[in-house]
Amino acid sequence: MKTIALIEDDPDLHELLRYNLEREGFRLVGSETGQEAISFLLKSHPDLLVLDIMLPHTDGLEICKSIRSHPDLIDLPIIFLTARAGETDRVIGLELGANDYLVKPFFVRELIARIKLQVRQKSGDHSLLVHGELELDRQRFEVRLSGSKLGLTATEFRLLEFLMSRPSRVFTRDELLDQVWGHDRNVAERAVDVCVLRLRQKLGEDPSNPRWVHSVRGFGYTFDPERVMH
Repeated sequence: MKTIALIEDDPDLHELLRYNLEREGFRLVGSETGQEAISFLLKSHPDLLVLDIMLPHTDGLEICKSIRSHPDLIDLPIIFLTARAGETDRVIGLELGANDYLVKPFFVRELIARIKLQVRQKSGDHSLLVHGELELDRQRFEVRLSGSKLGLTATEFRLLEFLMSRPSRVFTRDELLDQVWGHDRNVAERAVDVCVLRLRQKLGEDPSNPRWVHSVRGFGYTFDPERVMH
């Protein structure tokens, strides 16, 4: 059983996460203060830390810095869970060594998905691709959105897998044809557009403002959940 540490001063949040993490097979150990954080982590041996920034008596950023300079904790995955939503805060948190940064208010399922991703990456299990509530399982050839299995064709699955494994990179239609359909394919570039359209429909995407698979005018497509469309 994997152990998740939570340093957060909201007791209600502790109970909320304890309930949901235990349902997913994790064990939660918690502290409501950042004092003695290093001792707490050395004693509890967690597989991942969920860390608030604004804590009584100390600062989560300083705790992160201390963890990254400690030889026994340097590889501990850290997810910041905080109300600080500014770009500067995110950049500082990631530059100090955090693996992920999630802003309050948040969806519990999204936090758990991010926890699973970090824990699997730490253990070397790369069979799963997880972005928010979207999860692709390479071994089972399954895609789930918010826990619900999607009925994708083999080509739709390969296209989504290729794009998800290379987030934010833009690929031309010809590149996607080579990588997904194969070099010996005998299909036109229009096949990519049709496949993306059907994939978006199954993902429940708004064609005018997609969340996952974005069009790049005059070039191709990219998987970029962080892209903001106007």
